[in-house]
Amino acid sequence: MKINGFQKMTLLDFPSKVACTIFTAGCNFRCPFCHNASLVTHINEDTAFSEEEILEYLSKRQGLLEGVCITGGEPLINADIGSFVAKIKALGFAVKVDTNGSFPERLKELIDSGNVDYVAMDIKNSKEKYALTAGTDNFSLENIEKSVGILKNSDIDYEFRTTIVDGFHTVEDIASIGEWIKGAKGYYLQNFVDSGDLIENGLESINSTELYKMQQIASQFVVKTEIRGI
Repeated sequence: MKINGFQKMTLLDFPSKVACTIFTAGCNFRCPFCHNASLVTHINEDTAFSEEEILEYLSKRQGLLEGVCITGGEPLINADIGSFVAKIKALGFAVKVDTNGSFPERLKELIDSGNVDYVAMDIKNSKEKYALTAGTDNFSLENIEKSVGILKNSDIDYEFRTTIVDGFHTVEDIASIGEWIKGAKGYYLQNFVDSGDLIENGLESINSTELYKMQQIASQFVVKTEIRGI
């Protein structure tokens, strides 16, 4: 595992749990609005953590922390994600994994292992605008669609989420996404926030009126559609 960030406690990243967050390095996407560019385009090896360091910390927090969130970058780009998650689960923690959905086989393996309790999958945009929003043509929309199906047909707790960026997302795009993920357990709209660590500068959030309109449209397809971060 390539781990280049570690937040020792969070109340936000894992729904209803006191958790810590592990940030993996590397991603196959180049979303212009990515707020963790230092984990994607200019990885600093000096900030790396070993698995042993993480597991040692977790072993000392048993009974204090409830869960571990693994985010990125793209965690599933790591072939050894399954064995790492198993080690965390063996310590008694609930595990949440964030993913862009481009590795459906690894996603299914994680779910089938029983070692993952929650999955948050990004839906970057409508299918027609996926390459634009992911910042690359070198990806498989078919794999994204497979991951959507895997989650919708699983018993695991999961959510889909879209970061809304002015100039990238319209109400029509959200309607298209809603039709795509119709019947999902949960869908969250997150207005873009400039973290100061972006792949592309000069991007902006949308106004709240438009954001609430998007929520109303999406809720026609996914009953639990919420706006996060406001």
